Amino acid sequence: MKRFFATAIFFIASSAFAVDSFQLPNIDNESVEVAPKENQLTVVCFLGTECPLAKLYAPRLNDLAAQFDSVQFVAINSNQQDSVEDVRKYAETHSLAFPMLKDFRNEVADQFDAKRTPEVFVLDGDFDVRYRGRIDDQYTPGVSKAAASRHELREALEALTAGREVAEPETTPVGCFIGRVREPVVDSSVNYCKQVSRLLQQHCVECHREGEIGPFSLEDYEEVTGWAETMIEVIDEGRMPPWHANPKFGEFTNSRHMSDAAKETLRTWVEAGMPYGDADDLPEQLERETGWRLPRDPDVVVSMSKNEFTVPADGTVEYQYFVVDPGFTEDKWITGAQIQPGNSSVLHHSIVFVRPPDGSQFRGIGWLTAYVPGSRAGAFPEGHAIKVPAKSKLVFQQHYTPTGTEQTDLTTLGLTFGKDEEIHHEVYTLAGIDQQFEIPPHADNHIVRSEVYSMPQHATLRSIMPHMHLRGKSFRLFAERGDSDEVLLDVPGYDFNWQHAYQLKEPIPLSSLDRLHFEVAFDNSAANPVNPDPKEHVTWGDQTWEEMAVAFFEVSEPREKPVREETPKFVSQPAKEEPLTPEQQKKVAEHVARLMTRFDKNKNGVVEHDEMSLAFRRYAARDFDHNHDREITKEEIEQAARWRVK
Repeated sequence: MKRFFATAIFFIASSAFAVDSFQLPNIDNESVEVAPKENQLTVVCFLGTECPLAKLYAPRLNDLAAQFDSVQFVAINSNQQDSVEDVRKYAETHSLAFPMLKDFRNEVADQFDAKRTPEVFVLDGDFDVRYRGRIDDQYTPGVSKAAASRHELREALEALTAGREVAEPETTPVGCFIGRVREPVVDSSVNYCKQVSRLLQQHCVECHREGEIGPFSLEDYEEVTGWAETMIEVIDEGRMPPWHANPKFGEFTNSRHMSDAAKETLRTWVEAGMPYGDADDLPEQLERETGWRLPRDPDVVVSMSKNEFTVPADGTVEYQYFVVDPGFTEDKWITGAQIQPGNSSVLHHSIVFVRPPDGSQFRGIGWLTAYVPGSRAGAFPEGHAIKVPAKSKLVFQQHYTPTGTEQTDLTTLGLTFGKDEEIHHEVYTLAGIDQQFEIPPHADNHIVRSEVYSMPQHATLRSIMPHMHLRGKSFRLFAERGDSDEVLLDVPGYDFNWQHAYQLKEPIPLSSLDRLHFEVAFDNSAANPVNPDPKEHVTWGDQTWEEMAVAFFEVSEPREKPVREETPKFVSQPAKEEPLTPEQQKKVAEHVARLMTRFDKNKNGVVEHDEMSLAFRRYAARDFDHNHDREITKEEIEQAARWRVK
């Protein structure tokens, strides 16, 4: 076999370019020479210690090195921000099965013209480059597929060891830019100390610091300079800061939008070689907030589980659900709720829902609170609270992202309670849904429209959260007032990885609206990098390879409703309800007909429990089923619609 291998290598045609041998220190500061060896293939891997993709691909490279044991593997770190100790820790953490060398001043990276981490080069016995590019297509920045469909590095090694040409000798690497050393412009008008450090504190540092979800720190100059090119790229592509609302529509208290002026300042600084400036101009370091951030310590802390959840080193992790009994023997008014990650480096987001017992009086869909990186604790205004019925369960929805090494997490929830007599507004969440859609194969812009079917007229809209799955492309919410439609929220680039609840700066009385409706677009084409299968007809479902078209709306409603028409003191009978106008009667009839057409499958005039979709039962049925008999009559729909149109 060895003899055949030697002969095979001899007949391979020369590559586009060759590289020279080189010497670099390893993690023990010993000089290692990497030179051509007759009839031997060499794989050179450029890696970074904090690059998320370089972490995820470390196990894959180890597997390939074991599979092709006659091939020499060498890792090189050319990042100026990575110290020798950082490189040592990376090699030890990932049990790297081959040498890792430190390329000070990126001289070897320049020889290879390497741009990214990870980026791989396959050299033959003459150090001619036979393949360069990515390892495979499983991971790209912000995207993690369940498995790779293309295995370029493995296929290149299989071809070369068998004496064949590589079918695709060059692919585009993806990952972080190599942090090259640059010569700064000393007299630049923009420097780190005066402008850039402040912009990073405002937009980035909350997540990009030690122990947080950001994969690297942006708290000091040496780190920032190494990440500068990557930082500009993710900002230009709209991946960071993680905010997806179009700034032309609506104002939100939790906005992470970065202005064009701020982006231009960062770009000018990078183009000037990233000058440091005067240390006297540095701002104070941001204090790290730890522990509970509620107005007071929680009255109760609930863990998602008795045991930690283990997050694997790589791959994708489906949403995890944990059902917990908090032991509430009486109704509770929740005035504040905060989710505290057990391991914020792997917990991408967490949502907690209330699952009330059957037959209980309960408003909304059960949304309690959520955590996403950089989010604030959920404390309501004074006198506002969510009612949780006695004997309710809590459901934790956990989204984890692997980081290249096995991790564990045990997330907790802190709750503060209010007294019944102190609560004058009930907070709950409504939903608008459409679950009757079917997305055709290969459709790149399939539109689905829906609305909120029951809008309590005394309630005020506080926040909006769109929800789709991997094919979700965009979302737009409209408020109808008379003949005009106003855009309340526009999300032109929806990202399933970021479950934003957009909190309105000025809450909107629902009485001022005639209708809330929305449209979502789905991309089921091959151009969607996270599309599970563009050949599929896609319908509603809870799994990520299925789809949802949902919008959640947090509202607050006074517990004591205004009286529509006062009863004169001398009249012993209750006042009659105000009659509807012809236009209102028409809207009520249309609303009843629309819901009965969608759900009354056996045409008996009643929407039975089994006729309701899972999503409708979960998100909307309680707004119609006033007597809690698990059926919805035309009269109940009409009653809800009459209240809505007044």
